[in-house]
Amino acid sequence: MYRAAILLQSFVVVLTVATLVLSAAIQENRKANYNLKQANAELEHRVAERTEELSATLGALKKAQVHLVQQEKMSGLGQMVAGIAHEINNPMNFIHGNLQHLNGYTRDLLAFLNLYETQYPGPHAEIQALADEIDIDFLKQDLEKMLSAMIVGTSRIREIVLSLRNFSRMDEAEQKSVDIHDGIESTLMILQHRLKAKSDRPAINVVRQYDALPNVECFAGQLNQVFMNVLANSIDALETELTLHPEKQKQPVITIRTENRPSSVVISLADNGTGIPEAVRSRIFDPFFTTKTVGKGTGMGMAISYQLVTETHQGKIECFSDEGRGTEFVIEIPKQLVA
Repeated sequence: MYRAAILLQSFVVVLTVATLVLSAAIQENRKANYNLKQANAELEHRVAERTEELSATLGALKKAQVHLVQQEKMSGLGQMVAGIAHEINNPMNFIHGNLQHLNGYTRDLLAFLNLYETQYPGPHAEIQALADEIDIDFLKQDLEKMLSAMIVGTSRIREIVLSLRNFSRMDEAEQKSVDIHDGIESTLMILQHRLKAKSDRPAINVVRQYDALPNVECFAGQLNQVFMNVLANSIDALETELTLHPEKQKQPVITIRTENRPSSVVISLADNGTGIPEAVRSRIFDPFFTTKTVGKGTGMGMAISYQLVTETHQGKIECFSDEGRGTEFVIEIPKQLVA
């Protein structure tokens, strides 16, 4: 009996010790699990932080790349335009000036010839034969027309050269007070060949609804590049729609509106094309994003435009579009930049 009691007590002691050991093990396991969860949470937090830092770094690198590409592109464009304008402008001024004198000389010669024919109506047979051979009456009429056409043509070339110089303004590194409408018109002049009618579509009409704007402090060449990018995209969209759906026979239109606000100016560039889907519109200002086929777009134009408007000019640019109802880009920039 006594021995049984001893055994029972021993069993109870062993059971108690085992329970304590098991309880300690469970507590240790719980502590280890808690520490593991804490470590996992800390690791996840650090991974999230690093991911966010990497995303921010990648975004900064993309913006820097866009900025560098834009700077290189604009610098190259400026040098090219300056060279072309110089090479064309000097001889063109020479030709245009001489044509004015030649036009006056020709009129004097024709007046003299007409007076001679009036005073001597019966020329020598050899003279009459040559006059008939060269059709002197036609020459007198056509010569004046040709000279007038040449003067108009050289004037047109001079306007284009001036538009090129106004468009780029690469020699003006600092901001200046400029007329926004001049920049728009210079850009339209550069794009005139794309606005004209083609074999597969009518001419693209440009509707101007200009407000009375004051001069604006800006980097004119860079702002003109924004106009160029947006207008070129509008022309692309209109051409694509008319090529894919010739049966619509719609009149392509680009509408340009400007608005004078108390501290800013607004420029709206809209087209009546097919519009932009939401999935595309949400990414339209992303660097290297394009829906165009390989070789027709780099995906840089709108990203550069966004950077030039929002960062360089402290403004904003927004895209509004509904599929089937066209697209509108609204640009707002302050009248004076804050240093």
